[in-house]
Amino acid sequence: MNYYRECRLCPRNCGVDRSRTVGVCGQSDKLYVARAALHMWEEPCISGESGSGTVFFSGCNLGCVYCQNREISSEHKGFEITSDRLAEIFLELQDKGANNINLVTPTHYVPHIIKALDAVKGLDIPIVYNCGGYESVDTLKMLDGYIDIYLPDFKYADSVLAKKYSKAEDYPIHAKRAIDEMVRQAGGCEFDENYMMKRGIIVRHLVLPSYTDNSKRVIKYLYNTYGDDIYMSIMNQYTPLESVLKYPEINRKVTESEYDEVLDFAVEIGVENAFVQEGGTVSESFIPLFDGEGVVKKVDKTNIK
Repeated sequence: MNYYRECRLCPRNCGVDRSRTVGVCGQSDKLYVARAALHMWEEPCISGESGSGTVFFSGCNLGCVYCQNREISSEHKGFEITSDRLAEIFLELQDKGANNINLVTPTHYVPHIIKALDAVKGLDIPIVYNCGGYESVDTLKMLDGYIDIYLPDFKYADSVLAKKYSKAEDYPIHAKRAIDEMVRQAGGCEFDENYMMKRGIIVRHLVLPSYTDNSKRVIKYLYNTYGDDIYMSIMNQYTPLESVLKYPEINRKVTESEYDEVLDFAVEIGVENAFVQEGGTVSESFIPLFDGEGVVKKVDKTNIK
């Protein structure tokens, strides 16, 4: 079955023939990757000391106005490769000492990814599915048995905010269903002797300026639903870029008092399994260079979008 001919891989359910045009994600049925390299700035149990083997896919099924990776999410920068090349990349990252293979914004390329994972031989590090949380349960079920660690966002409990900032009013519904399926597949969290995650789920939540109530609702839902079966990652690294100039309420950093308010709430309701951020995490230096590193064996400038 060619899932790209009438694409319904994500909740956008756009149904377009991606062999002829692009979907809401901005991508055709060709596989585009912008960067494949060791990344040191994930959660400690994902990056460790040697780094996470991140593969940044071009395109995105969300339209977040504050996206830090706009070059690849909405400008669609990237290099065309095959599934066989993707399988080679996985092994190259493993050879560089990656703790895992970290698939970043992979939703709209799931068939390519499965083909690559079926083809690869000798890969013995965990596979991480790192997504925005706006996922189709049917697509996630295709990945059952392939993914060891799920690393989704849960951006919004408030559908009004989801519509305003990500053009996805139904985000809370689909994120909840998706996380349910991820927990079903991953089971409990497992770590090795160095406290590197081998299996499990970490749900990320980026605190937005002006919207601590949304953050509290997300955290309360996750803890009431899953307790200590999952980890949360509560982030303060929101970086206001030029794209949010017309949204004054989020055109600033998260204040220390806002972040502390959210963390205090998490502690009050009993959350223990959580990663938090300290100090100056707001920086454009956290945004990688999407220059094709590790993607093509020899960069062909005519092949870049």
